[in-house]
Amino acid sequence: MNHYDVIVIGCGAGGYNTAIRAAQLGFSVACIERASNVGGTGIRTGCIPSRLLLHTSEIYDLASKGKNAALGVDCAPALNLMQMMAYKTAAVEQMSKSIHKLLRKHGVALIYGNALLAAAGQVIVRKADGSQQTLSGTSVVIATGSEPVPLPFASFDHTRILHSADALSLDRVPRHLAIIGAGAVGVELGSIWRRLGSRITLIERHDRICHWLDSDVTATLERSLKRQGIDIRLSSNAIGIDKHSNSVSIQLRTAESTEITTLDADMALVAIGRRPLTTGLNLANLGIQADTEGALPQQGPMTNGLGIWVVGDAATGPMLMSKAEEEAIACAERIAGLPGFVNYSSIPYVLYTSPEVAVIGKTEDELREAGAAYRVGYCSLAASARAAICGTSEGFVKLLVDSGTNLIAGAHLVGPGAADLISQVTIAMEASMICEDFARICHPYPVLSEALRQAAMAAGGWMMHA
Repeated sequence: MNHYDVIVIGCGAGGYNTAIRAAQLGFSVACIERASNVGGTGIRTGCIPSRLLLHTSEIYDLASKGKNAALGVDCAPALNLMQMMAYKTAAVEQMSKSIHKLLRKHGVALIYGNALLAAAGQVIVRKADGSQQTLSGTSVVIATGSEPVPLPFASFDHTRILHSADALSLDRVPRHLAIIGAGAVGVELGSIWRRLGSRITLIERHDRICHWLDSDVTATLERSLKRQGIDIRLSSNAIGIDKHSNSVSIQLRTAESTEITTLDADMALVAIGRRPLTTGLNLANLGIQADTEGALPQQGPMTNGLGIWVVGDAATGPMLMSKAEEEAIACAERIAGLPGFVNYSSIPYVLYTSPEVAVIGKTEDELREAGAAYRVGYCSLAASARAAICGTSEGFVKLLVDSGTNLIAGAHLVGPGAADLISQVTIAMEASMICEDFARICHPYPVLSEALRQAAMAAGGWMMHA
């Protein structure tokens, strides 16, 4: 039996970051991965490949529609989808190799196979060749990630009924792609294939897309997606799918009517959410009970006297690579007896659509429902010189400031560079910076981040570039 101080089950963002930090703290570490390579969903079939295709498709879209002609740059590009996919694959494989190197550098033992918790501190690894290996560990960290949720009446066939990973590896541009679910995955993947020439229909059972976002954000994003030619069907439930040789027929029913309509498309992408991958670990026999979705209900890093911890998508909370990394660091440090901590209220969330969306903290709806006293600082990107130069003035910055403490309670950004700009707000919130101080930070000119300063000024009643 091989003994390690820390055994990590899963080598995605939560797993490899836990393993690396634990090794830095002097522990002997083993990391078990069931897939054929490391990186998990984020690196291999989620965040990284989707961001790559969003980037390359945006370049193609800008060039193909002559959007730069007014700048004196005119061209008519040809789409080489095979090369675009090859670029994506090569980048993903390079990132996986980088993770391998990091694990080796820190002395982490990487073991491929399916893990089973035989007892507290004892893990059996069943390998692809039929053999098995038993490991013992003082601490075991569950970092098994998540998987796409299928429709209850139609399983994924990866040809006509797709999940997110399928939609990131298509070998042709669909004539019509219907997307069931207008959350982050749905709108991002819809954006990719619309830019590349597909007709896109987003089907959402709620009355607005990305319904958990601030209502001003969703309204702006919805208008932009419609202008880009994306058809959005709100308050619509998919209740059935019929597969044909070259198409699918989706039965829809709206919230206001019992009438059933049919939507025909080449393919249906199901993007209704993800669920934790915690089955098959033998948790129930150890007295660990997952919730109805399969998540381990402890918020973030946890211990239950058995030396078993959980991080990332397997734990309750948002399924974000940033959250997984924060929990991984805190988990390893708490195993070492250090005060590891995750501030869940200041974890940013980004949609890499065009325009980008980035949010942190409370929405205005949440503050109203809680009866909180707050002020709003709003700056339209139409007031930004840099946005005007780049021809990307769609969007805004909205800061929500607690009236009593003058601390930033939430921030909601729509527009170019939002994913990077949100980090300034994250720092301000982590440092408990009052809005007045945030408004006093000098920015170079002209830059998009000036809009943050103007929004902070607006919250104090002295916006200068309205």
